[in-house]
Amino acid sequence: MGLVDFSGESMAGRNSPPCRPSREVDGRFLIIARRWHPRGMTTDGLAADPLLPGLRAPGNRVSRRAISYWTARAAIGGGVVVLAEIALGGMSGFHAIWRAVIAATAVVVALHALIMPRWRYRVHRWEVTDQALYTRSGWFSVHWRIAPVSRIQTIDSHRSVGERIFGLANVTATTASAAGPVRIHGLDRALADRLLDQLAVATGRTPGDAT
Repeated sequence: MGLVDFSGESMAGRNSPPCRPSREVDGRFLIIARRWHPRGMTTDGLAADPLLPGLRAPGNRVSRRAISYWTARAAIGGGVVVLAEIALGGMSGFHAIWRAVIAATAVVVALHALIMPRWRYRVHRWEVTDQALYTRSGWFSVHWRIAPVSRIQTIDSHRSVGERIFGLANVTATTASAAGPVRIHGLDRALADRLLDQLAVATGRTPGDAT
């Protein structure tokens, strides 16, 4: 069975390289194939992922606009904390301890807003084949999910106010797994819509009761 190709071209007729060994996921063994990249996606590094030796990284990055969105969200959240500390410090007369706390908090907030979004962008990846949905997310800690298409029950997309401003969307695939739904954050809005269609087609073609 060929891989899902977001360019609309069938992958079945191509000479696929050998598959890697199977791995047990959610009680089933999946064949983790080598990567085929959808055209127009940003990809790199064909070797096994150093974050989890023996398992290659999923093929597709999220949108680069996700960096700006995560930076803005981190800056706003950190700014609220700094303002609260300034207000509390003002009520106590801005003693030296409060000035030190405010300065330290401001440095931590600035470093978090500078480092986290770029680090998170390098970690977040996703890929869809005819057999499974693969995701990798996180930044300080990394979370891998491999969900067989046959176990996907519902597919939906969510756009918060901030994500709409930056032209982003999330895709959530609810599965029968006790680990909960599989989410892909930071997708371009148009790509998220196409991904919903591709997953709907893939799940419709796959036999099984999604349990």
